[in-house]
Parts: sequence; C-alpha cells; structure tokens
Amino acid sequence: MKADKVTQERIAKLHPSVRVEVSEIIDQCNKALTGRAQVRIAQGFRTNAEQEALFNQRPKVTNAKGGQSIHNYGFAVDIVFIIDGKTASWDTNKDWDDDKQADWMEVVAIFKSKGWNWGGDWTSFKDMPHFEKRGFGDWKKLSLMKKDANGYVIL
Repeated sequence: MKADKVTQERIAKLHPSVRVEVSEIIDQCNKALTGRAQVRIAQGFRTNAEQEALFNQRPKVTNAKGGQSIHNYGFAVDIVFIIDGKTASWDTNKDWDDDKQADWMEVVAIFKSKGWNWGGDWTSFKDMPHFEKRGFGDWKKLSLMKKDANGYVIL
C-alpha cells in the first residue's frame, strides 16, 4: 500500500539520496501491516530552528540542539501509526493485524533490514519512533560537509 499524502510530502523533503528508499520502506511496511494500522512519517527533515524549539520543549523530548540532529540533514524519520485512517498511535505493543507480532516491531525489522538504525536500540535516551540511515548518524561529520544549492549535504 502506498504512503499517504502527508508521508509523501515529508519524504519529498528528506535528503535526495534517501527519498526513493524511504518511500519503498514505507510501502513495504504498509503492505506487511495487513490490519488497521498504516505507517506515517510524523517527522522527517527539520530545520535547525525547528530542532532548537524541540530541544527547549518540556518535558524533554530530545537531547539534540539545532544542527545536532540527523533530522537536520534529512537522514532521519520518526514514524507514527494511523489507525483506521484517522487516529494516531505510538503503541509499540499492539498487534492490529493479529499476526502474533507487534506491528511496531514488524516495522522496526523492515527498517533495520534496509540499513536503518532504530532509536529504540539506544541505551541512554530511547527514541522509539526514530530511524536514521546507517552511516549517516554522526552530526559532527555531516555539519562539516559542503551543501548544495538546496541546503543538502553533498555526498
């Protein structure tokens, strides 16, 4: 099943090198979830100002200041499930398709199999909705790279 319009718009703002890949991952996830849940990208690319606002939010939702998040470079996404086409859920245990596996963990397995790291594996600050492209998780290196006319790092 194809990604919804909101997800497609968010994919279009990711780093150009991962757009097709993320679209294919989301489609694969939605095909695997045969029940009431579908994956939506809740967050993709963030400006430094947007990241700074999140950093200052209370209760704390991120350790990353503006420029210190992989979202700031377009190599990270946060997901949410849309249930029955209308209700958002971050329930990591629910099995909406009754296949005896939590839908969230089905999505995690797909992202990992495609070369993405999961924030739920982090030890100090678990970020269950977060995935980032393996090999692009060092914001310090990314911040030093040259950027193209659209502001994306040049690979």
